[in-house]
Parts: sequence; structure tokens; C-alpha cells
Amino acid sequence: MGLDEIKAFFNEQNIVVNYGGRILKLLIILIGMKVLTYFGNIIIEKFIQNQKQHKLGMNERKLDTLSELLKSILRYALYILGIINGLDVLGFPIGTLLVGAGLGGVAIGFGAQSLIKDIIAGFFILFEDQFSVGEYVTIENMEGIVEGVGLRITKIKDFSGDLHIIPNGLIGKVTNHSRDNARALVEFDIGYDVNIDKALSVLNKLCEDIKNTNENIIEGPSVLGVTDLGEYGVKLKIAARTKPMEQWGVEREIRKKVKDVFEAENINIPFPTRVIITKNGNNS
Repeated sequence: MGLDEIKAFFNEQNIVVNYGGRILKLLIILIGMKVLTYFGNIIIEKFIQNQKQHKLGMNERKLDTLSELLKSILRYALYILGIINGLDVLGFPIGTLLVGAGLGGVAIGFGAQSLIKDIIAGFFILFEDQFSVGEYVTIENMEGIVEGVGLRITKIKDFSGDLHIIPNGLIGKVTNHSRDNARALVEFDIGYDVNIDKALSVLNKLCEDIKNTNENIIEGPSVLGVTDLGEYGVKLKIAARTKPMEQWGVEREIRKKVKDVFEAENINIPFPTRVIITKNGNNS
């Protein structure tokens, strides 16, 4: 083996050792990020649980939102630190890169505007208490339950089970349906041949029974009386104020009990009917 071959062999070994060491350091950084994220999330969850137990001025939904936001901040901070350390391990001069970033900041800034807008909007969503995890909201014509509020995005699950991910910077008009008492409203018909006074008397008694048994009702229910004279019958309406998110259950209960009591009192609920008149042709 010649001298040149020996030098080439040791140079190859140095390359393997050098890059092998860098790969090992990158793996350590990656594992370190995962470990810090895991334990950081545990610390955040314990902190939030402690706040919930002591009830220090924030409701549970807002604390859940704060938890999601803190986890998001931790995750992005570790990503940035990991990228910086990874570039350093690969031999990129961080100082030079930072100077270059300053020179190219204008170009990059245009691309980062939406990201910065999303992050700022995320902070305002939390501190203005616009909505929290678990609340029923309408955002940009999308309705659903808030599944998570992060530093950059908000997750909403609609009633079909679809998960919508919305950048915080795109959130404009927000309707929060969970902050105040809701309204339950049930409309139905009775036949024109039914005595209206009898029907109203039966419904008033029914409303009293429902009010005394359903703890989700805040006010009412009460019979609003005759609201319209429809094509098939006389329209009546019952309204009630309920706890947030409980209006649908109250409406279902009212409909069922109205049906039951009408059957018991022989009060007719009309429905569309079709009469077909046929004429026999003259075969002669």
C-alpha cells in the first residue's frame, strides 16, 4: 500500500468520524426536543390543573384554552432552538446567517407576515376571551365546538364530525353561542277542528310539568299562543330560556311530550293529505 493510499484511507475515516459525530449530535438535539416537549406539556398540564382546583379567577374553558396556547408556544420555541442548534452542528455560521437574515429580512418578511398575523391574533383571542375550548361558536360561516386554540391556528369540529383548521389571522366575525342563556323554540300545528282554548290549557299544564322537572330550563317554557294560521292547521309555539348548549335537548323533550299529551287528549296534529279522484272511461 502506497503513501497516497494510506493518506486517502485516513481521510475517508476522518470524514466518516466527522459526519458520524454530526449525525449523532443531530439525533441528540431531536431527542432532546421531544423530551423537553413531553415534560414541558406535563408541567403545563399540572399548572393548569392546579389553577382549576384553586379556582383563581379563570373558568375551566379559558384555562383549557390557555393550556393549548402555552403548549403551542413551547413547541414553536423548541423548534426554533432545535433549528438553530442543528445548523450550528452542520457547520453553518450562525452569526453570518443572522446577518444574511437581516439583509434578506425584507423578502422573508413578506412571507412571514401571515404567520406573525396569526400569532398576534392568537394572543388577542385568549386575552380578549373571545372564545374558549369547548364552546359552541360560529366563525366565518362555520359552526361547531372549539377543539383547540393554538398560537397560530384554531380548530373547530362541526356537528358532522369534520374538523376545521382556521388560521387565527383569518378569524374576523365571531359569534359565541355559549356565553349566555340559549333559547329553545318549538312550533307545531293543531287541526282547525280542535278547540284552541282546550289545546292551550293542555299545553300550559304541560309547560308547568316540564319546568318543574328539567333543571336545564332557566325561564319558561311558556305557550306563546297562536302564531299563524297555516295551510294545514293552526300554528302554536312554545319558548323557553335554557342553560348554554342545552336548548336542543329541551326542544326534543318538548316535542315528545307535546306529541304524547296530544294523543292522550285526542288533539289532532294535521299532516298533508292527498285525495286522488279517478273517473272510469266510457268503453262503449
